[in-house]
Amino acid sequence: MDEYALISIIMPSYNCAYFIGETIDSILAQTYQNWELLITDDCSTDNSKDIINEYTQQDPRIKLFTLSENSGAGIARNNSIKEAKGRFIAFCDSDDRWMPEKLEKQISFMERENISFSSTSYITCDEENRITGIVITPKIITFKDMCSDDRMGFLTCIYDANKLGKIYLPALRKRQDWALKIKILQKCKIAKGLVETLGIYRLRSNSLSNNKKALIKYNIAVYREVLEYSNLRAWLKFIFDFMPHYLIKRIRTKIANG
Repeated sequence: MDEYALISIIMPSYNCAYFIGETIDSILAQTYQNWELLITDDCSTDNSKDIINEYTQQDPRIKLFTLSENSGAGIARNNSIKEAKGRFIAFCDSDDRWMPEKLEKQISFMERENISFSSTSYITCDEENRITGIVITPKIITFKDMCSDDRMGFLTCIYDANKLGKIYLPALRKRQDWALKIKILQKCKIAKGLVETLGIYRLRSNSLSNNKKALIKYNIAVYREVLEYSNLRAWLKFIFDFMPHYLIKRIRTKIANG
């Protein structure tokens, strides 16, 4: 594996002016410098694009694309993946951040373990940057594991497009990041987690995890549209497999964070 290969960082943007400067700064601070940051703006109505354009003028590795109509984060990410030229595809949302050695350590880990898909542990914070907890990635994640529960923080995920080809997100308004991980694991069968905390995930008051009805709706959609389950099978999977794993994960996270 070429440990100095180009990494394409995929970032959707929508009304993120308050946070995106910090996010881009965390990418500029990476010790691994062979990257391109591909930001697709989803018709922001604030000054997000103005802020991004300031960065594009300072560093040619940062590129901005704009959708013609508001289409959701999945479509925005797919547009960036389409434009990607790197061997590795990494994901970072416009309100999250990375530790400076994130790319360097994770690519070295993937080379050492000879794997095509990986994640790391990460810290959580609130909208005021107060640390709220830590999420430890499993060391091994299988396709079956991922179908039962999303076990990889999307801001930490990297896959090898040379080995797997470019893999795009399905056309779902929400939970398409989890669906993408399922699609990747359908190909590579196994992912590995680097336990070190190398990302900071921002918990937002309007996030899906705070909307339980939406959680049910979009989880069922993943089972039906990505795994092609019948409606009955999708509901059975959600009730008797996803929910027990989800609740156990929540309990373990609470215990781990005191």
